[in-house]
Amino acid sequence: MTDGWDWRRGGETPAPARPPGAEAPPAGSPTTPGAGGVPAASPGDPSMAGSPPAGSSATPVAGVPDDGSPAAWPASNPPPTIWPASTVVSGGPGAAGASPWWSDALADPWRDPAAPTAVVVPGVVAAGTEPEPVTDPDAPGRPTLRHLLLIPVITALLAGTLGGALGYAFAVRGGAGGTVLGADPAQPPALAQRKPESLAGVAERILPSVVTVRVSSLGGTSEGSGFIASADGHVITNDHVVAGGSGKASVIFNDGSSAAATLVGQDPESDIAVIKVSRTGLRPVEFGDSDALAVGDPVLAIGSPLSLANTVTAGIVSALDRTMQAGEPGGPVRYYAAIQTDAAVNHGNSGGPLVDGAGRVVGVNSTIKSLVAEGQEAGNIGLAFAIPINQAKRVTQDIIGTGKARRTVIGAQVGGPGAGASGGVRLAAVEPSGPAAGAGLRVGDVILKLNGRPMTEPTDLIALVRKFAPGSVVTVEFRRGADRQNTSVTLAADAK
Repeated sequence: MTDGWDWRRGGETPAPARPPGAEAPPAGSPTTPGAGGVPAASPGDPSMAGSPPAGSSATPVAGVPDDGSPAAWPASNPPPTIWPASTVVSGGPGAAGASPWWSDALADPWRDPAAPTAVVVPGVVAAGTEPEPVTDPDAPGRPTLRHLLLIPVITALLAGTLGGALGYAFAVRGGAGGTVLGADPAQPPALAQRKPESLAGVAERILPSVVTVRVSSLGGTSEGSGFIASADGHVITNDHVVAGGSGKASVIFNDGSSAAATLVGQDPESDIAVIKVSRTGLRPVEFGDSDALAVGDPVLAIGSPLSLANTVTAGIVSALDRTMQAGEPGGPVRYYAAIQTDAAVNHGNSGGPLVDGAGRVVGVNSTIKSLVAEGQEAGNIGLAFAIPINQAKRVTQDIIGTGKARRTVIGAQVGGPGAGASGGVRLAAVEPSGPAAGAGLRVGDVILKLNGRPMTEPTDLIALVRKFAPGSVVTVEFRRGADRQNTSVTLAADAK
């Protein structure tokens, strides 16, 4: 495309194109400077070759100097002269004799004298700098993964909301909604915090040290309880649990594991036996002081009553130094000054620990009292008895050290209750070189109190004497005739 003018440099022969039938303008026709400041051409000026036809004035170009001096233009690039729109003749490439210079005359902005003038030179596009293609955001495209996931999520939310609303409506209509059962949750009481000194905390600490003892015999299998007394595997239990067995036993621990056990020794009269297991990582119990107990102290009885392992029952100390005489028909007679408790104890608890409020073992559960007839199986009625741990511990040490236990004696035999309102027990015999004779006691003396404990039955004296260790010094209040006297007796161990 071109505007129809020859843009050759000055000095060259111009060859302006003109409309068909238009005559060339006469040479030397001057042009009048216009408002645009196009300089007037002098006659014969080669820079003005291709001047507009006669009778037409040149249209000024914006930005061209208007001082009339051709020198304002470089000689190598003379200013163009623009034909006025009146000289443009319509025509197309198909018109007869039409010049190709005028093929775009109708689109030529210069044909309108009032149109703004400008020279537009298209820039050269370098290779590789073409603009990136632009995608129409409004054009429809393929759905993305986000769109595919969004549809089921929205569907599920709507379905859940609808289902919840329908469920609530049905619940309200059926009478189940609107009524809240119970009060708002409150801060649990202090006892529910399970502090270490609480009964729950004590049970948690002692349970890993309590075991179930099973012993096979010709008559079947007997079962009782026990507790770990030493880290090397010694276990304390009752003599009547292992009596009649073959010397072999099995021990079931708190976690359900088991191990074989062998009998170390037993003392039928104190109802204490010691067995041993070969196992590492054992946790022995902590021993308390049974002499420091008081009536009303809280205690726990732990064991396997009726084969229910790891059973914990709670109670208090109901009485102290409750003298007991126990034993099976044809078997040994057992005497001990027991700790009485109302904690539930049943068959299977025998040999298990009685634990104080600090988690220390203070007794060995041994026997119960019941109202059943002879030959029937007894059950708990709140009357249970435990061997004081001071006595049981001493017997255990004797069994581990020597294989048998020492029996504490006073060196006298009792024949029956004393006469008179004050009660007491009468001495039927006194060994000449025994502890009683050494303290000045004689046959016929009535023992009224031992270490302040009143004597009413012969069993009382035997049981209380065996509570103490050999070598212990006890105070004896006795009556000889009408006189009351006091003496101190140093107890001794039985010679057998």
